[in-house]
Amino acid sequence: MYLAVFKVFLPKPLIMHQRHPYHMVTVSPWPLLASIAALTLTTGGVMYMHRFEGGKFTLFYGLMLLLFVFFVWWRDVIREATFEGMHTPVVVRGLHIGIMLFILSEVMFFVSFFWAYFHSSLAPAIEIGGIWPPNGIAAFSPWGVPLLNTYILLYSGITVTAAHYALIGGNFDAACLGLALTVIYGIIFSFLQYFEYKTAAFTIADGIYGSTFYIATGFHGLHVLIGTIFLAVCFFRLLKGHFTKTHHVGLEGAIWYWHFVDVVWLFLYASIYWWGSLGVL
Repeated sequence: MYLAVFKVFLPKPLIMHQRHPYHMVTVSPWPLLASIAALTLTTGGVMYMHRFEGGKFTLFYGLMLLLFVFFVWWRDVIREATFEGMHTPVVVRGLHIGIMLFILSEVMFFVSFFWAYFHSSLAPAIEIGGIWPPNGIAAFSPWGVPLLNTYILLYSGITVTAAHYALIGGNFDAACLGLALTVIYGIIFSFLQYFEYKTAAFTIADGIYGSTFYIATGFHGLHVLIGTIFLAVCFFRLLKGHFTKTHHVGLEGAIWYWHFVDVVWLFLYASIYWWGSLGVL
């Protein structure tokens, strides 16, 4: 009886004589659970911000359920790709296109932040004194922690590319070393950015400068954190033998994402940290 109730949670038998190169996914409960988790998470977030009773617990349970769905859904994808051979060249090409479209959507996400920043900085309003940065804002020097973080991300781009080429060349140890160094660089970057925020002389509530600075650099920091986790998962998968010379789509996606994070930081450093602080240097 229990098996009949929960049979929807069990994978269907594989079709052994498939005559097309596409991956026909089996019935899965994870999309439904993911939508429930997302609804619970957003509802709990709104309740928590408006100080409703139970909002904190609703937010927590929604987050835990979402993380659980992430784990089991990606576990199934790894099983299908690595052990069941479902990711044929046609499927891999589709995954590559999907990754590129996702990164393009992230590019437009940051374009909106740069748009807001340059809209306010190129023609400062009279309400903020007609200058940029506004009066009373002690902007960061671009030659301290921001420059160090720039070097760190540039080096991380080199190490992750070296890891990719090492894997393609069959040098497993060099690939592991490159990925490990990249993850370490990502962790160091996040700690330095945390230190920068702790020592900042302004907050997100300090007018348009504080809003645009923290929303742009903060979301980039979130992307660095996500990319670091992405690469760390790929590192452990590499240790478990999930990736080969010709089969490493997950690692390629992580590397493309990390290069995107690097490029966005270069624009942030040049526009917000360097150009945006010229008026106070």
